[in-house]
Amino acid sequence: MKKSNNIISDPGLTNQIKNGTSITGNLTSESDARIDGNIKGNLKVKGKVIIGGTGKVTGDINCAFCEISGEVKGKLIIGNSLTLKSTSVFTGEISAKKLIIEPGAVFNGSCKMDSNAEEFKIEKK
Repeated sequence: MKKSNNIISDPGLTNQIKNGTSITGNLTSESDARIDGNIKGNLKVKGKVIIGGTGKVTGDINCAFCEISGEVKGKLIIGNSLTLKSTSVFTGEISAKKLIIEPGAVFNGSCKMDSNAEEFKIEKK
């Protein structure tokens, strides 16, 4: 297990939505998530979200870290850092502590650099 900024994540516990899979609905998780398929819904993830090159998300994403190589339309609330890779296409609003945009990335929207941005907290029942 690795620990970073009070976020514990186990690389063996990554949720994966594979290419060719489509989901309509919200995803809430205490572990990391990798999306290579299509999701229409919101993602609330305690750790890191990776949107692969074939991934497409239409909805809001709330997490600690996010890396986008595919396409996302929605509002992002990122507790730490967001990386828009060179193949990414993003449309919407961003609130994040750190933003990294690689050359070639497409970014249409607005961004608020917020040192107080706080990722979703999963409540224990």
